Amino acid sequence: MTPDFPLDAAPESAAFWDRLAQRAAAWLESQELSPRDAVLLLPFAQHLAPARRAWMKLSRWQPRIETTHSLASALGPSPLPQAQQLSFDAAIDALAAWALLREQSWAQALRQEDPRAFEAALQRLVEAAHALARAAQLRSPQARLEFWALARQTVAAQSGAGHLERALLMVAIEWAAADPREPATDALFQLRPSAWLHLQSGGPDALADALLCEAAAAGVPCLRLNADLSLDAVFADAPPQARLEQTVCDDFEDLAQCSAASVLDHLRAGRAPVALIAQDRVLIRRVRALLERQAVGIADETGWTLATTAPAAQLMAMLRATRREATVDEWLAWLKTPLAASLRERAGGGALSALESRCRNRGWSSPQAVHPERLTPGSARLWTSSREALQPLQAGTARSLEDWLKALAEVLDQLGADEQLDRQPAGGPQLLDALWLRRSPWPGSAHEAVWRDSQLSASEFVAWVSATLEAAQYVPPLQGELQVMITPLARAMLRPFGAVVLPGADAATLGPVPPGPVLIGDSLARQLGLPTVEDKRSAIAWQFAQLLRAPALTLLRCGHHGSEPLAASPLLERLDLALQNGGHGRLPLWHDPRIEVAVPVQTHTRAQAQAQGRLPRALSASAVESLRQCPYQFFARVLLGLRESSELEVQADKRDYGTWLHEVLHQFHRERLEGIDPELDDPARLARAGEAQMQALGLSAAEFLPFSASFARFAPTYLLWLAEQESKGQQFAAGELDRVVHPWAPVEPALAGLALRGRLDRVDDSPQGRWLLDYKTGSVKSLKDKVADPLEDTQLAVYAVLMGAEDGRPVRAEYLALDDAKGPVAIEHEDVETTASVMLDGLGEDLMAIRRGDPLPALGEGVACDYCEMRGLCRRDDWEGAAP
Repeated sequence: MTPDFPLDAAPESAAFWDRLAQRAAAWLESQELSPRDAVLLLPFAQHLAPARRAWMKLSRWQPRIETTHSLASALGPSPLPQAQQLSFDAAIDALAAWALLREQSWAQALRQEDPRAFEAALQRLVEAAHALARAAQLRSPQARLEFWALARQTVAAQSGAGHLERALLMVAIEWAAADPREPATDALFQLRPSAWLHLQSGGPDALADALLCEAAAAGVPCLRLNADLSLDAVFADAPPQARLEQTVCDDFEDLAQCSAASVLDHLRAGRAPVALIAQDRVLIRRVRALLERQAVGIADETGWTLATTAPAAQLMAMLRATRREATVDEWLAWLKTPLAASLRERAGGGALSALESRCRNRGWSSPQAVHPERLTPGSARLWTSSREALQPLQAGTARSLEDWLKALAEVLDQLGADEQLDRQPAGGPQLLDALWLRRSPWPGSAHEAVWRDSQLSASEFVAWVSATLEAAQYVPPLQGELQVMITPLARAMLRPFGAVVLPGADAATLGPVPPGPVLIGDSLARQLGLPTVEDKRSAIAWQFAQLLRAPALTLLRCGHHGSEPLAASPLLERLDLALQNGGHGRLPLWHDPRIEVAVPVQTHTRAQAQAQGRLPRALSASAVESLRQCPYQFFARVLLGLRESSELEVQADKRDYGTWLHEVLHQFHRERLEGIDPELDDPARLARAGEAQMQALGLSAAEFLPFSASFARFAPTYLLWLAEQESKGQQFAAGELDRVVHPWAPVEPALAGLALRGRLDRVDDSPQGRWLLDYKTGSVKSLKDKVADPLEDTQLAVYAVLMGAEDGRPVRAEYLALDDAKGPVAIEHEDVETTASVMLDGLGEDLMAIRRGDPLPALGEGVACDYCEMRGLCRRDDWEGAAP
């Protein structure tokens, strides 16, 4: 049995290594063992340097100071994985797992019934196989055989629900057990030093324990130096010599700023380097950004996922655009990246902005809806060349991974993007290596077999690239002198840091056990000797306790997560109780070193603008409405031309339905008027118009299904309403009619050049005169409220001016509500010509006032202000007396 020698709770990590060297040397001397032939095993490679420095102070022979992995690597390399063997590359092994399941009938049935469940099954299979293989590698060769036998027996004995999970787990066991390679760590069990010494810190080490157990049975002297601390009794005998402090922050940003301030405070006090514990990667990224602004030298041992780097985001934007279901938004996102710089240069300046503006104005959300002939020349060149550039990646058939990667390399080469990626220091070269774009797999290896034999669709290839980038890590290089080390909790143990800052010491971040393989529950893990939830929880507690060896420890956490209160970590509460039980009081509060500055609230008077006599060349109905609602809104929208960019929604919405219905009715009436295909009856003609306009607007039948169902109910009622109107002598005359008039030319020379313009949905002839019909898909009640006060209805009044009285025939106008369950409802604007005349007089006076230079104040009243996109420009909420 290996003797377990506990080490006392040294106040600082630097003193710990001196005591370790003294205790180990004393034991070797008492056993009359040669130190130079002994081996001292440490938990992490970061411990090698301080341990060797401590031995040098003793001025005597050193043992061989290694970790289990560094010693195994020195004894011989690990063999390369061959075909169908685990490579521990999750993305590659997922493809190999798919090949394994291809022979299983139950797996193929699952793939056909539920593709998403099959993808999840692949991930769980790979996850379980990796966990089992790693657990087996931590055992001696003989114990490994017993482990596989136990795993098969235990899983086979399971019963009840979960047939799919058991089947996947059996495949994982056989897949991992069939690997004939001997791990490099097997060489450790043949090594016979004069003695084995093992430093245990952060809980038991399965490989080291197995090694010492085998060595002790073979008669080799062994000693375990146990540095683990009991968090509950750490201060039972002595007060804390480290500087301990904690604080509760208001929110995420406050936590990040307090963490950065704490690090800077430690550096100013000379406690360098500072360990910044990476519990929450998003939070640490923010803290790092704040520290970089202060030119702090930062080394990062954890890095971040390669998928989160700028080069990876650019590449994934390009690949997402190649998918069959890609949207125009995704194409625009790719065209804005540096990878498409050559296409933008060839198209000319402003081509991308013009393309995006046209797509948003037209509502083209799918690539099929984009008509190059309706684009500006530069935009058309950009759109066409971008489609051609990605053509090699848009194959309709499955390809091998090798063929996909060749196509990707070809596209990048044509775009000149491969060289640009290589020049991007923050992840570009690593991305090219991770995706095998500038290297080839070793012949006969698992990677080479997957390259050759896999068959992937376009979407599966994009998913593989995404998984590969998610699995790869990017570690930024150190800039300048080391001052801050970002490291995970486990690797911070026993290292000579001047201080430790741990942001995220709350119950949701510090303490929860990382999830294990889904297929291996806690009960099965206990039976197989794998780490259980309790084992992982204990390991985290031991790792946290080791932070108390640092000269200073600052613990920060949030008090709330959104609107929910967030408790402190149980480890933090145990530490506080240990201090109280030892008679040392409560955990001290952290003093924020930042300087508070009171900023007085500044209010503003009501905003107003000076147009300086400027007038637009033309006004639309919406521009007239803006002027009447709020002169400042008119100034921003019309005179300055400011607009919010419309979103290109992937899913069809009510606006898409309204646009489509307008076009359908226009095509239907135009074809009836022109006598196109006279053999078609009205229902068939209306249905054909619906299909044609769906294709013209690039709308898919699946996403438009709810509106298609509404149209199926609408069509018969509309045809009945149309027949009733035609029986009264009202006939369709024109639709989508563009009109431009100069109404002030005869009465006001100063406004003679100012035009009114607009597009009329529909004009009908009738015995009563000309009817203006404006299609609406809104509620009938809102339209009736709109015309209840005729002088408040701007749109139909403007349309009446645009139409004018021709041949002495009167003009009448109405809204036609198309979305009512009972059928189309006409809401007439009574005496619209009188309203139009009054509106023109008032509008002329307002325009002359603008021409004279009168101010355009912001009114800040009514619903128009509540939903105005210019509210931030006029600073409505900052006015004196404004409601909070």
